[in-house]
Amino acid sequence: MLREAAAGCRGCDLYGPATQTVFGEGDPHARMMLVGEKPGDQEDKEGHPFVGPAGRELDRALESAGVDPRHVYVTNVVKHFKFVQRGKRRIHQKPTAGEVKACTPWLDHEIEMVRPEVMVLLGATAAQAIVGRAFRITRQRGELLAVDGRPAVIATWHPSAILRANEHEDRARMREELAGDLEAAARFAPGRRRRAG
Repeated sequence: MLREAAAGCRGCDLYGPATQTVFGEGDPHARMMLVGEKPGDQEDKEGHPFVGPAGRELDRALESAGVDPRHVYVTNVVKHFKFVQRGKRRIHQKPTAGEVKACTPWLDHEIEMVRPEVMVLLGATAAQAIVGRAFRITRQRGELLAVDGRPAVIATWHPSAILRANEHEDRARMREELAGDLEAAARFAPGRRRRAG
């Protein structure tokens, strides 16, 4: 129902150039929700979150953390791919505060539907959308935070930031930190929620 409604969203102008709405997917009773920034090029084409290079990096981190990807719910703050066309390539662009705000009701509905115990916020855009504009990933990464009206949150690196890091040492450190933050989130919300009915 939510997915169908979101497919027709015209809350901002991103729906125009994007191929389709990319809604969240995964375990509808997950204790852990992973929230990224927006779909990428491959996600936009396929209609699923985290199926491109960043998704493979995330899968690797989940495996390192001992988290079964079948028991998490994965989504993005913004549901349409934002890009600028350069020749045949579509170059990612960061969503504006207005675009994030326009998409917030969809994320709120997902949180209400899944009712996770912890949200792992992947990258600064997701963290600032949930925690507030003053949040800095470089200073507060890995902290378990309480946010009014939300599940507990932990913010960490977006997998795409790892892929963009120039130095091998930086990529290795960020991979280790991402896996560690996922592991911490899993310890906070172990197992898989069972619901009656």
